[in-house]
Amino acid sequence: MEKFVFMKRKTSLIRNLMNWLSRHYGTVAVLPIALACFALSPRTLAVDRPPDGGYPNQNTAEDEDALFSLTAGAASTAMGFDALDSNTTGSNNALASWSWRVTHSLNTARSGHTATLLQNGIVLVAGGTDSNFNRSASAELYDPASGAWTDTGSLNTARNRHTATLLQNGMVLVAGGFNINANRSASAELYDPVSGTWTFTGSLNTARSNHTATLLPNGMVLVAGGSTASTSAELYDPASGIWTFTGSLNTAREGHTATLLQNGMVLVAGGFDSTGLPSASAELYDPAGGTWTFTGSLNTAREGHTATLLPNGRVLVAGGLDSTSVPSASAELYDLASGTWTATGSLNRAHNMHTATLLQNGIVLVAGGVDSNSVIFISATAELYRAASGTWTATGSLNTARAGHTATLLQNGKVVLVAGGEDSLFDPSASAERGHGNR
Repeated sequence: MEKFVFMKRKTSLIRNLMNWLSRHYGTVAVLPIALACFALSPRTLAVDRPPDGGYPNQNTAEDEDALFSLTAGAASTAMGFDALDSNTTGSNNALASWSWRVTHSLNTARSGHTATLLQNGIVLVAGGTDSNFNRSASAELYDPASGAWTDTGSLNTARNRHTATLLQNGMVLVAGGFNINANRSASAELYDPVSGTWTFTGSLNTARSNHTATLLPNGMVLVAGGSTASTSAELYDPASGIWTFTGSLNTAREGHTATLLQNGMVLVAGGFDSTGLPSASAELYDPAGGTWTFTGSLNTAREGHTATLLPNGRVLVAGGLDSTSVPSASAELYDLASGTWTATGSLNRAHNMHTATLLQNGIVLVAGGVDSNSVIFISATAELYRAASGTWTATGSLNTARAGHTATLLQNGKVVLVAGGEDSLFDPSASAERGHGNR
């Protein structure tokens, strides 16, 4: 049986040791440590390759990142992949920082791809630009339990800058993007997780890339904008596999964001307009009438930004290129009740083509992207936004600088998988890493 490690909560010495162990020995670390001088109480045991039935008379959590789920008790045990990389719980559950750990690399380097969390907890990555700067048709699956990537069926059409939407039936709809000839595509296809295969479905009425796709509460998918700053929008019906035009946007746009609000409406904001410049306009889509209505404009015109629905119903927009096409550090909040945008705390660094992930505790994690300090460069920085204070806090940096990557909150709600993107040399990357909070 593997030897186990005793850890004292909130002890920096032990935390540093855990990090060293996980970096150098992964999940098969074997190191007995005597810590009686710390008078451990409560006690936590982390074990990889656990014994059958766990440990009697102890609070036992099994599986990936188990210690995240433990409550205080006389003794606790974490078992399974990355157990030593997890954190115990205590009276103070506030997230203090974020750290990153390298996981297995993608089988194919890619940027401009999509990543979709499937209903079984596996992550599907599809398409993108590969290491030869060609549009790729390859797709692969990430298993959080093993940390490994496995190739799955290839797309019928190589593409990048497309969208991928998890449907209510568990299938994934991929639509549009640039094809292998660098032309905007109208093709769409469905991924079946059971068979691991892709099947063509009805084509879009308008070829498009850099558009948005939003799953509506009724199960239909709203695609809007894209192409060369288009006003067109259409709906996909999974029952029939057919796309139907719906009301057009008031402002042509691409590279914008679309956010499903708590009332079922969709907020579209920013993006490049028909002049080729970042826009400050925003509008709301009403699924009931199929119409778009202008709402308050952003305080800062932007493209390549992120938009995140917060638990309080507000939408946080952060970063992107501003009206001078320079990466921005500004952020603002949209209030549906008033239809207005209000500036909130600025990011510590400018971010464009970054990711924003809403964590289980309501904090927003922004990672990577393009920064500018007189010279454009790819960044590894990450920061956390707390809605209560409206402030950003710099946190642990990515191991690999990247932009145009994907970030997926895994099914356990505690770990974020970051994959691919352009590296510091602006080349598509195969690297991937996992991040989680530290107390």
